[in-house]
Amino acid sequence: MPPATSPSGILESALYVDDLDAAEAFYGGVLGLERIGRVANRHVFFRCGDGVLLLFNPAETAKPPKPDARLPVPPHGTTGQGHLCFRATADEIGRWKAHLESRGVAIEADFEWPNGGRSIYFRDPAGNSLEIAEPRIWGLS
Repeated sequence: MPPATSPSGILESALYVDDLDAAEAFYGGVLGLERIGRVANRHVFFRCGDGVLLLFNPAETAKPPKPDARLPVPPHGTTGQGHLCFRATADEIGRWKAHLESRGVAIEADFEWPNGGRSIYFRDPAGNSLEIAEPRIWGLS
């Protein structure tokens, strides 16, 4: 039987990247996220609002933890492009679009959803599909 309530939110989201240096430069430098941790060629973590964005090298996270590991996180990872959507207001989306274009980031799509709300789509250096959207696309405020 499930708990009495559903989870209250998403604490962390993960994407997989093959070049942590390029990912760190993009998410920290272009998107302005605060780096909160990095372990060599395994991962780099960023704070994003109330949550954390985890960027993993899938070749490293697919390895099982060592028997004496302090944090025995089970193996995980994937290959191929993932997707993540950042929350923003309509005004912020316009400013984000201009900023990204000024940094040479191509905007793949920019449109209004049928039920209201705008989204822009672009890619990180690993090819992950990123979106910045108004929460109202999901009926949120």
